[in-house]
Amino acid sequence: MHWHIGTSGWHYPHWIGRFYAADLAPDAWLAHYARHFDTVEINTSFYRLPTPGAIAHWLDATPDHFVFAAKASRFITHLKKLMQPEATLPPFLEVLTGLGTRRGPVLFQLPPRWRCNAERLTVFLDAWPAAIPCAFELRDPDWLRPEIYALLRARNAALCIYSLGGYTSPLLATADFAYLRLHGPDAPYCGCYSHAALKRWVAQVRRLGVNHAYVYFDNDEAAYAVRNALELKELVA
Repeated sequence: MHWHIGTSGWHYPHWIGRFYAADLAPDAWLAHYARHFDTVEINTSFYRLPTPGAIAHWLDATPDHFVFAAKASRFITHLKKLMQPEATLPPFLEVLTGLGTRRGPVLFQLPPRWRCNAERLTVFLDAWPAAIPCAFELRDPDWLRPEIYALLRARNAALCIYSLGGYTSPLLATADFAYLRLHGPDAPYCGCYSHAALKRWVAQVRRLGVNHAYVYFDNDEAAYAVRNALELKELVA
């Protein structure tokens, strides 16, 4: 299994003094990050699509083997709720082409209070390019059904495994890769996973039997995400 370990985003001013030197310019943060990790999840793309200039800077700041996962626009997932993919997907896909061979999986985070709609997901997956790996973070537990898992498996789309506020989603593989988002061990987006907890995550992911595992820490408070990502890298080395 090949592990891709990083954090959800890198542009955090509160990481100064913890991960970034105080005299390091923000434009140089990604290059510094890329000296420690081989992947990052772009979460700003959830709020606004990156410009071609921003993508060009990202590519220049990172080595050729560096992979960018991207969180899909909230316009697709939260406003349209996967409706009209023939209209919503082309602008997003056009942006992704700028990443070239550095493009990793695309994450679709569905809203926390949107109940299961298998028909809409089917139509959406039919419109999604099969060559681009994707993962679905199902925040409403109503989606956690065998028929949804079967639908994802049929498209080689990953069920995003996530940890948030003391809750852990089902540990299932529905694709030949796993996609994990670790938002914090207790309260959302804060706190530090213990060494024992990280060892358990390694064992659980290995049991999935996938070829690749993409793991992104989102507990950005006090740069715990960086600390946990570095520790996880050591555990799987």
